[in-house]
Amino acid sequence: MKSGMVIIDKESGYTSQKVVSEVKRILQVKKAGHIGTLDPLATGVLPILIGEATKMSQYLVEHDKRYIATIQLGQKRETGDEEGKVVQEKKVGILDEKNVQNVLQKMQGKQMQIPPLYSAIKINGKKLYEYARAGEPIEIPAREIEIYAMSLLAINHEEKQVTFEVSCSKGTYIRVLCESIAEKLGTVRLYEIFAKNRSSAI
Repeated sequence: MKSGMVIIDKESGYTSQKVVSEVKRILQVKKAGHIGTLDPLATGVLPILIGEATKMSQYLVEHDKRYIATIQLGQKRETGDEEGKVVQEKKVGILDEKNVQNVLQKMQGKQMQIPPLYSAIKINGKKLYEYARAGEPIEIPAREIEIYAMSLLAINHEEKQVTFEVSCSKGTYIRVLCESIAEKLGTVRLYEIFAKNRSSAI
């Protein structure tokens, strides 16, 4: 294949860039790039453009996204996911279904979100996670996102886990969204177990 699109069902544990590198190696192409970015622990659809098709990226990257996420209440981790060390724990109260649904509903709409420090966003030519690993302070500007819809799929009362589906604009970080949900439920950050990308771009 010299030009076109490859649809990858990304497994957990791979960065989006690592997947691109593997596709380039397997297909023996020099030019390739992914549309959007999935966190390393996230699974799901990752479209990759090959060759001349990479010129289409500017038209496809703006599309909205849909995710399903299962999140764990009661622990705050430095990276915002299960790979980071626990920096705070807080008791989780009774997870009332109606209350959880209300929290999700109230979070819909346009809002400002600060990207996580452990991310690949570049500021002054340096990725944010590089600042984090070096212990260097950095001011992260907030950016506007939009949550179009959120719906509760399941509550695991024993494990204190909540599963929900969200439709959102590009650039939305599910890890940060989980933190906001946790705060509104009266506990600390929910770390993301998985976020399955169900992009409407394809």
